[in-house]
This record gives sequence, structure tokens and C-alpha cells, in this order.
Amino acid sequence: MQCSIERFEIESFKREETDLTEVAKANALKKGIYRHFKGNRYELIDIARHSENQEQYVIYRALYGERGLWIRPLAMFDETIERDGKRVKRFAWLGDTE
Repeated sequence: MQCSIERFEIESFKREETDLTEVAKANALKKGIYRHFKGNRYELIDIARHSENQEQYVIYRALYGERGLWIRPLAMFDETIERDGKRVKRFAWLGDTE
């Protein structure tokens, strides 16, 4: 019995640690205009939480074409990627909403 309680406590701690990381990322992202690494501009509208798994998603709108509304997992929106041998943010903050 002790072993399964310890395993539960460890799993709960890992989940809480991940949740705190996601909250910190969400707090670090500002609403406003971002440039995608491919060059297009987007407006970050808000952060939403999935009702089933509590994962956080970024809600954003394209500032070109039909101005489509999109969602993306927060971790993916905020990640650093490699492009042409350089490490760059997938979305780089440009400034406040136009």
C-alpha cells in the first residue's frame, strides 16, 4: 500500500510541476501582435484551457488574408525552433494590438 501511495504522490507532484510551468508560460505571454518565424503576423487574443485535460491553448488571429481564428497548444506557440541553423521563437512578440 505504501508503494502505491508514494507513486501517486510522485505522479501528482510531476503533474503539479508541469501545471506550474504552463501557468508561468501563460503569464509570460502578452496579448498583442506576434510574428511567426515564416513572416506572417498574428494577434494573440487570449489563453484558454481544455475542459478535459486542462492543457492550455493560445487563441490567435491571422492579420492577413481571411484573418482566420486559430488555436495552438501554449507550449508549441511559445517554443524555440531551429530554422536555417538558427534558434528562433516560433512566434516573436512585436508589440501591443494594432
